[in-house]
Amino acid sequence: MTETVSSEPKTAQDLFRFLDGLGIRHTTKNHPPVFTVAESESLRDEIPGGHTKNLFVKDKKDRFFVLTVEERASVDLKSVHKVIGASSRVSFGSPEKMLEYLGVIPGSVTVFGALNDTGNNVTFVLDEDLMAHEIINGHPLSNDATTSIGRDDLLRFLTATGHEPLVLKVTG
Repeated sequence: MTETVSSEPKTAQDLFRFLDGLGIRHTTKNHPPVFTVAESESLRDEIPGGHTKNLFVKDKKDRFFVLTVEERASVDLKSVHKVIGASSRVSFGSPEKMLEYLGVIPGSVTVFGALNDTGNNVTFVLDEDLMAHEIINGHPLSNDATTSIGRDDLLRFLTATGHEPLVLKVTG
């Protein structure tokens, strides 16, 4: 069952308060908005850890997924459904559903969007290769900053939002 939440999406400040409440250490660096991996590469020297690319996809039964992988990794959209348990090949989710479920707009998809998915409409999938990094970086609900968090703390965050993250090999 899907649930629509009519409240305003949570902000980066809400995310930071949530992480603080869980006792999770995090650091955030503000920067000009970045929409692509290529645009964000200039930040690598300033922000250590695994940098992410996030894909918001759905199957034919309207089950939604966020695939979080290393920024340079490739995901085969023709076969990833077999790995993540989707009912069919996946396609990109609409900007409307992205905003409704994750509280973000295109270019800002992030694993931290789980904070806004109070109806548990989205399955979060973390790539095994990404999880080899001790520090994981993602947008804090907008693409004008990067938040760094420990790998194990990311798993704790997702669980605390009511999501059981899947750690799977989704990249080629």
